[in-house]
Amino acid sequence: MMTDPISDLLTRLRNAARSKHNRTDVPASKLKVELARILKEEGYVSSFKVVEEKGRRVLRITLKYTPDKRPIITDLRRISRPGSRVYVSRSEIRPVVGGLGISILTTPKGLMSGRAARKAGVGGEILCEVW
Repeated sequence: MMTDPISDLLTRLRNAARSKHNRTDVPASKLKVELARILKEEGYVSSFKVVEEKGRRVLRITLKYTPDKRPIITDLRRISRPGSRVYVSRSEIRPVVGGLGISILTTPKGLMSGRAARKAGVGGEILCEVW
């Protein structure tokens, strides 16, 4: 039984990027699809889609690389964990790696990047940071 599916998604992305795989598959959920949507909007993955495989929904994420085959995703870090939740107000959302990375938050207006949450004037739970 998996206790933290978001950490599992981040670990699969990290491992696939470091191994230079073209894509990775994870069990699909609404939250994971929204995470993938934000990663695509911010330019960290090239595409994602939900496919049916052996009767189960699978989120297939295609990774993005530079022309010299270096992964766009350098690292991912889970901030708020099931045993230690981290909540921030709008003014406490800080830039990641000097503005080169993003943070992903769950807010009352849905899942959004830290930049979008600051602009919308909302805070929430910081799920992860990507750079």
